[in-house]
Amino acid sequence: MLSQDKLDRINVLANKSKSEGLTLTEQKEQKKLREEYLKNVRKSFKNHLHSMKVVDPEGNDVTPQKLKEEQERNKKH
Repeated sequence: MLSQDKLDRINVLANKSKSEGLTLTEQKEQKKLREEYLKNVRKSFKNHLHSMKVVDPEGNDVTPQKLKEEQERNKKH
């Protein structure tokens, strides 16, 4: 999870970019913060996906085999 300070900084830079533009240093900082944010979002999504089970209306487990295999690999780690 990204700290609130970093999230606030992302928003400050985004607003400044729209209103007056960013310096080269600020552009690099913004890119780094965005990459860190996206890395966290992807990690969170993967963790959520690995705990997911798909069930049809009759209650049968219809989780795709590829997802089941990925879940098994994660249990071993």
